[in-house]
Amino acid sequence: MSSERPINPRFDEDVHFDLVEPGPARYRTWTDKPVRYFTVVDKQGGATLGYVWASDEDDAAAWVPRKAAGGRALAEGGHWHARLQEAKGQGVAPSRALADMLSSPEGNRGRALTGSLSDAPDADAVKALAAGE
Repeated sequence: MSSERPINPRFDEDVHFDLVEPGPARYRTWTDKPVRYFTVVDKQGGATLGYVWASDEDDAAAWVPRKAAGGRALAEGGHWHARLQEAKGQGVAPSRALADMLSSPEGNRGRALTGSLSDAPDADAVKALAAGE
């Protein structure tokens, strides 16, 4: 009996890699560095829907829905996420993206609350705020 093993025909050909285009530009969605954030409230009653936060140190920014706001907060998140993605695609720093959103505060169901820009120690603090209300 020969010690050579037959070649599996699946592995008999050269490997071929297809070039895959990278996805859209995105900010990181978590940081342990200080962040700035603002509150987004419902246009129909003023309830808090969530928060948009940003940190230039880690090139990070994200939308955090308020847990108690349920589906309405999740639906509103698409608008703020899209604005962040557009800003990143244009090479805008996260803090500048935040400032631009505050200067044009209208969302689909919500709007940025005037005067709500605040500081937090990190992204987890904003997530805790959204979960704990």
